[in-house]
Amino acid sequence: MSSTLAAAFGIAALFVAVLALVFAIQALRAQSGTPKTATKLPATPQPTTQPQSQTEPQPAQSEAKPGTVKSELRRLSKELEDARSELRETLQHLAVVRYDAYGDMGGRLSWSMALLDDKGDGVVLTSINSRNDARSYAKEVKSFESDAKLSPEEQEALETLRKEAAQPRETPEPA
Repeated sequence: MSSTLAAAFGIAALFVAVLALVFAIQALRAQSGTPKTATKLPATPQPTTQPQSQTEPQPAQSEAKPGTVKSELRRLSKELEDARSELRETLQHLAVVRYDAYGDMGGRLSWSMALLDDKGDGVVLTSINSRNDARSYAKEVKSFESDAKLSPEEQEALETLRKEAAQPRETPEPA
């Protein structure tokens, strides 16, 4: 579970780094007076001493040279997309239902918790507490369904996450 949390923090740090880079570029453009849409300069011809068929293939003009801001933005954008796809597979959705399992004991000390990824795969954990003991259960979940019989509270936790998954996500717009 700590590796999942570390991955989430890593992705957040990468996102912040990309945003900082974008803001730095905008600040440099504002300082130098360069318009946001830069015009492409014509490519300068490279002198060749061999016929064109014997030389190594030239990179496409749309590819950015390594080490330039454009190439770094493309690299960071790809890394961010890779991190986002990995994040979809982490157990990041959580729903907890607290309840009194036994009538003679108050305080809602029993609980069921669903931990799922974006596809609805994960686990339902349950702890049932009484005066004399506590019992814990773990049940695997695939696509919001479990092969094991679920209690009403476990079903409620899963249903909460199923409803969240059905709602469209809000994605932040780039600055």
